[in-house]
Amino acid sequence: MKDGALKKWLRGLVYINDQIDTDEAAARIKGNIWFRGPNVWILAFSIIIASVGLNVNSTAVIIGAMLISPLMGPIMGLGLSLGTNDKVLFVESFRNLLVMVMVSILAASLYFLISPLNLVNPTELLSRTRPTIYDVLIALFGGLAGILESSRKEKGTVLSGVAIATALMPPLCTAGYGLAKGNFQYFIGAMLLFMINGVFIILATYIMTKYLKFKEAEYSDPQIARRTRTLMSIAILAVTIPSLWSAVLMVGENNFERNVQGFVSENKNFGQGYIYDYKIVSGDVRKVEIYYAGSQLSETDKEALAKSALSHGIGEGRLEIKESDFGSVDKTTDRLLKGIYDRAESEIERKDARIEELQDEILRLKGNDINYKRVTREVRYSFPEVKELSIGKGASVDDSLKVKDRTIVIARSEKPIPDPRLNKIEEWLRLRLDDTTTVVHNITDK
Repeated sequence: MKDGALKKWLRGLVYINDQIDTDEAAARIKGNIWFRGPNVWILAFSIIIASVGLNVNSTAVIIGAMLISPLMGPIMGLGLSLGTNDKVLFVESFRNLLVMVMVSILAASLYFLISPLNLVNPTELLSRTRPTIYDVLIALFGGLAGILESSRKEKGTVLSGVAIATALMPPLCTAGYGLAKGNFQYFIGAMLLFMINGVFIILATYIMTKYLKFKEAEYSDPQIARRTRTLMSIAILAVTIPSLWSAVLMVGENNFERNVQGFVSENKNFGQGYIYDYKIVSGDVRKVEIYYAGSQLSETDKEALAKSALSHGIGEGRLEIKESDFGSVDKTTDRLLKGIYDRAESEIERKDARIEELQDEILRLKGNDINYKRVTREVRYSFPEVKELSIGKGASVDDSLKVKDRTIVIARSEKPIPDPRLNKIEEWLRLRLDDTTTVVHNITDK
């Protein structure tokens, strides 16, 4: 394929303008920003459904609530307003989103206040309080997919997938849980996750709106038009700069956590003891505290740990070693017990895996067992010229020193067996032994 033809083929593959209707998309997005009538009830119902799902750790119920929720409408409206310099749309979208958020948090708070369920380990709730760089990427590419789906002429099910992936509803329910239980750590973490999701969906919608060349809002007064564009530009910067900065910070946090996990995994069993737990301490400078149990570490041991930490990207002075004192019961007891349990569990898993490997090997060897007496009798009955048969497992090595498994058969006879007949014996044995590597050699008494 020539370069010109290849470029033409690629352009035809990714070209989308003939399948896009921006006017219809803009009208649809504007129609979905309003929070009144059925949308109020739908939002309230979806909030309760999502809260129940979070309360009982049911992923399926949470997904159902995300499909029902109308939260995506005003968020995409904000992105569209920034891309088309539509001040009126921006104000209306922001107002409706604010009311939706307040209603969602209030409904979730009321549910968790009256709910008799109180999980000891609410994993689904807890997972909505720790934003990561993955949430940024999901929100950004989910938003791009969402506005593209809204803009194309033939509608599919992409918006449903975007609603599930970006997960706007669960963080608001978790924030409501935090308020109801007085747990402001949950509230702040969940609201941060919601804002990250919302901001990057807005940013994605803005980018795609510009790329697809949506029609900009028209103003009769040029001065008002300039003022509106200025205000929209400021709003775009207010959205973009903090979101990009938060993404950079999250990348740093994610990399640091990965480095710490690698360091701890490599030094889990160190010297005459082991690291049974660790904690990442956030602040001006991220640090890691490791909890060590066993014989007291010497200065040489500590230097070795510090050197290993440096090799894993944990800077100098960012590692703090806390050694446990078995002679006293203090705050590290729980961590110590947890570490002992984790180590025992890890050792059991390792041994179980080894046992399984050995069992598989035994089964394999049993499967290779040969009933030599029966095979020999069958060969001598089918091929009377064979007086004695020797069967063994072996190997062959070629010129490249590559080793191949072989089943080697020695057929003894009074006089040489002709090649056609020997080949027939070999084919018969390959079928009988179910082994295509079988090779037959003939030896004679003379």
